[in-house]
Amino acid sequence: MSTLKNHPFHLVDVSPWPLCGALGAMTMMAGLVKWFHQLQTDLFLMGLLITSLIMFQWWRDVTREGTYQGLHTFKVTLGLRWGMILFIVSEIFFFISFFWAFFHSSLAPSAEIGMLWPPKGIISFNPLQIPLLNTLILLSSGITVTWAHHALMENNHYQTTQGLMITVLLGLYFSALQAYEYYEAPFTISDAVYGSTFFMATGFHGLHVIIGTTFLTVCLIRQNLNHFSAIHHFGFEAAAWYWHFVDVVWLFLYISIYWWGS
Repeated sequence: MSTLKNHPFHLVDVSPWPLCGALGAMTMMAGLVKWFHQLQTDLFLMGLLITSLIMFQWWRDVTREGTYQGLHTFKVTLGLRWGMILFIVSEIFFFISFFWAFFHSSLAPSAEIGMLWPPKGIISFNPLQIPLLNTLILLSSGITVTWAHHALMENNHYQTTQGLMITVLLGLYFSALQAYEYYEAPFTISDAVYGSTFFMATGFHGLHVIIGTTFLTVCLIRQNLNHFSAIHHFGFEAAAWYWHFVDVVWLFLYISIYWWGS
């Protein structure tokens, strides 16, 4: 039977990774529950290890399909672009829910929190200290990832590697500063609705920064392995889109929660 095809689409081979990934994510979620209630991290770490191994092998297969087997044709890449766009749109609505909760509580504070915002007893962060520094870091990282993208489109692989490396380092620096900010925070997630909305919004953004940094790190590794060319680099382009989305969300977080909300 001939293996040739007369269409530009990619019919994905049977893969164990979706099922295994779902089981790994379920294990990690159950581990989080066990961690929160019993202060034991063994199940969470096992789920994290399973999920990480699945990610590595799944991304390896996708990289092989797109880079070496030539299965990511123009039609396939167009579908991937729309998929990434719709994913980012879903993420936008995800964060809209947190902003909705924040403004619902802050624009008309209820009697239960003293009709004040921030509630009485809450010492908010100074927006001109670590939050402002983190804003500068993320804006700078947006510039460097754009520099790397344009360098790649001009076949300047040296500058692409430089830009990606700086972006990854800035992402790690941001995460470290946010971890320090959380460690020094004068309030917790259980301190009224202010603590809940603050840590949910900034915490999920911090998680997205970690995910985006992981995307860009994978792109840096692939760049060093010569996987990208000037006309075939959607993996990097998608990671750059995601990083710009993270930047924009942080600007809204900084203006509304750190600056106006304090």
